[in-house]
Amino acid sequence: MSDASALEPDTGLTPGKGTSHGLPVAVLLEVTHRCPLQCPYCSNPVELDRPKSELSTEEWVRVLHEMPDLGILQVHFSGGEPMARKDIVELVQAATDAGLYSNLITSGVTLTRERLEALADAGLSHVQISFQANDPVLANRVGGYKNGHAKKLEAAKWTREAGLPLTVNAVMHRQNLHELPDMIDMAVEMGAHRIEVANVQYYGWALKNRAALMPTMAQIEECNRVVEEAEERLKGILAIDYVVPDYYAVRPKTCMGGWGRQFFNISPAGRVLPCHAAESITGLEFDSVRDHALGWIWDHSPALNLYRGTDWMPEPCQSCDFKEEDFGGCRCQAFALTGDAANTDPACSFSPHHDAIFKTAETEAETGETRFIYRNLAGGTPEA
Repeated sequence: MSDASALEPDTGLTPGKGTSHGLPVAVLLEVTHRCPLQCPYCSNPVELDRPKSELSTEEWVRVLHEMPDLGILQVHFSGGEPMARKDIVELVQAATDAGLYSNLITSGVTLTRERLEALADAGLSHVQISFQANDPVLANRVGGYKNGHAKKLEAAKWTREAGLPLTVNAVMHRQNLHELPDMIDMAVEMGAHRIEVANVQYYGWALKNRAALMPTMAQIEECNRVVEEAEERLKGILAIDYVVPDYYAVRPKTCMGGWGRQFFNISPAGRVLPCHAAESITGLEFDSVRDHALGWIWDHSPALNLYRGTDWMPEPCQSCDFKEEDFGGCRCQAFALTGDAANTDPACSFSPHHDAIFKTAETEAETGETRFIYRNLAGGTPEA
């Protein structure tokens, strides 16, 4: 449909007293699932959207212009690889015209200086580039892309020369955690403002590769030490965001600030999701911007409303003192590990499944498995 905004009346977009959500502040736009990299921990669903299903330029532009009325301030262009969209400059320009802060989350391997300059001219505010390791051989192996690391370094250089702030995305796992000190130093040397040290979260492709990715407890303890030391040493030079692995946690993370409370994701085909992994929960149907206005979906989507707030929670969550802080943790992880998205997140020590997942982490971390199943549209290819 060409104008979904005409389908429903204005909802007012101001939740009444006692509602379980407010206004969203930021949106992740997965404009495509096409990607030259084949990372085995990719956050995209295992069943990737095909190119022919992607929203058109006109549909993305319409949706971007609906966002300010919803209270949205930031959009993050992601994928797959957002540079695979020939219209990415036009989409960034549309975000700028709508008054939105825009961030490009890219592998960097297909970025050219000319396209980066065009994006900057269109009003791009920030760039995030993923790095798989500091060692080129390891980095290229993890990403499944020849000479990718060198291209990423070049893209980072161009980003800083264009005057754009740079964040390094460092996704960490058993096979690259020993490189973390060098990756932090690399981020400083390239002039990055921030590094996200994100231990792999085990949904989708990462769940398929869990035995090859799960770190040992000793690695996590060393990672904690490295991050703590770097935060003190680099204060005022490099901001460090740190995400610990759920399988070794005592309390669950506040996933996306709570299901459908402050954030949503739009898939390449236009489905509005509470997080990038939500489609892993089978049986849920997510509304599309092709069928409804964004404001209507935010307030009325049955899937978004399903786990909002705290009324849905079972015990022990319902009686927990932290339920208004972590909102029950991650629904996708609960589904992946227990088969029921309404169960207590097994990352929580109060979950009856907690000890079992901790044991799973310890066991798989010691298996010695190293071969990946690479992410692709064919459903995955085992590493040779």
